[in-house]
Amino acid sequence: MATKTATQPLTGKALLQKLKEIPHLSRREKARECGYSSLTKENQARVNIGAFLNAVLEAKGVSLDSDGDKDGRGREATYRVSVHKNGQIVIGASYTEKMGLKVGDEFEIKLGYKHIHLKQIGEDGEID
Repeated sequence: MATKTATQPLTGKALLQKLKEIPHLSRREKARECGYSSLTKENQARVNIGAFLNAVLEAKGVSLDSDGDKDGRGREATYRVSVHKNGQIVIGASYTEKMGLKVGDEFEIKLGYKHIHLKQIGEDGEID
């Protein structure tokens, strides 16, 4: 049976920052460096890889826990998209519904350095 360590494991931005500082280490070593290890009653080191990986996912905004507000229909919006093979990026209906967009709404696309701005064009032709 494992006992708790004296220090708190890193979470959130602190965890992600630490991982950037130690890319050369193995997964087990990274977990240990980030505080996800403890000593057993026999004084043997134990690394908790599962808790470490869950903390990394959570820090990156990925939750594996089920949410009570889901209605059980389809996938949940994740606010992440990827470019399709045909070069298109699709913004799903859950996003457009959340923003109150309607069929025919128009946007101006502005390209920045590694980002895209979508600015909605109002009914009068002005950018909102």
